[in-house]
Amino acid sequence: MNSITIAVDAMSGDRGPAVVVCAALAAVKENKALSIILVGFRRELEALLSSGHPRVSVVEAADVVRMSERPSHALRHKQNSSMAVTLRLVRDGKAQGCVSAGNTGALMAFGRSTIRMYPGIERPAITKLIPSLRGHCHVLDLGANVDASAENLYQYALMGSLMATAVSNLAEPRVALLNVGEEEIKGNEQVRLASHLLAQSDTINYIGYVEGSDLFADVADVVVCDGFVGNIALKTGEGVAGLLIEVLDKAFSKSVYGRLVGWLARPVLSRVLRQVDPSRHNGASFLGLQGVVIKSHGNANERAMLAAIRQAVLEVQLEVPSRINERLDDLMV
Repeated sequence: MNSITIAVDAMSGDRGPAVVVCAALAAVKENKALSIILVGFRRELEALLSSGHPRVSVVEAADVVRMSERPSHALRHKQNSSMAVTLRLVRDGKAQGCVSAGNTGALMAFGRSTIRMYPGIERPAITKLIPSLRGHCHVLDLGANVDASAENLYQYALMGSLMATAVSNLAEPRVALLNVGEEEIKGNEQVRLASHLLAQSDTINYIGYVEGSDLFADVADVVVCDGFVGNIALKTGEGVAGLLIEVLDKAFSKSVYGRLVGWLARPVLSRVLRQVDPSRHNGASFLGLQGVVIKSHGNANERAMLAAIRQAVLEVQLEVPSRINERLDDLMV
């Protein structure tokens, strides 16, 4: 197996660098081909590493982008932040991919200015796999851009389709637009125009509109929407999953009978809960950039951060950016 190096912004998450360090150590332990560069305050990170690890190194960064900062302010004043330095490691070839749990808008701004967009793509899109009844569904955009034109939505659909082919090995992924109904007259002007563009495409397997409940029903392999709608849909789904996990935990620990039933059902419940647990599916991809950039939840715990690192490794192994970008020239409208 070829060696892989992933740069990780260790300072930007809500839970601090200790979570990131633990996840990094777990990642290199399970993957012998992996090396990780932790980016942040050297003294703090080296103290957390204690005895250290030969495949985990530290690169100094002098600043941190705060969650509340405007992307434009970060871009002008935080070029020495852990986020900016992390992305430059990818640009300069010292890492093949990167992970950050920081400010989404700032990550997009730094990504566009540092790693650059693929020519012809107007805006990047955030996508991730969410569990469905018989597999997974790629959903985008999940918050990179709260507004999107019909052309943007078409480009998201194109990149999402290529992503599904590269990651999920689907020859003709089913692509749908998220809407308030399945009828052609439903939706705003941008969605209707995007539907018209997609229906005319010979390269995208467009199946029409889907509703929010269809995201988890294995109706489509790729679901496209603007970042405002997508972010709300994602976090609503994650909230329901968290509620389900908590309700089941309480139900099976409330009484002796409940504990007995829970013990008997544990093998099945474990599989179900693994499938819906948001922390096991952490790690969203920035599509449209010429490199692997993974956005982690800001509040990610160790398991969630580990999942984001695994996602970065997978996309490097599958050469996702190059596989998407090499086909875009021929497929753009």
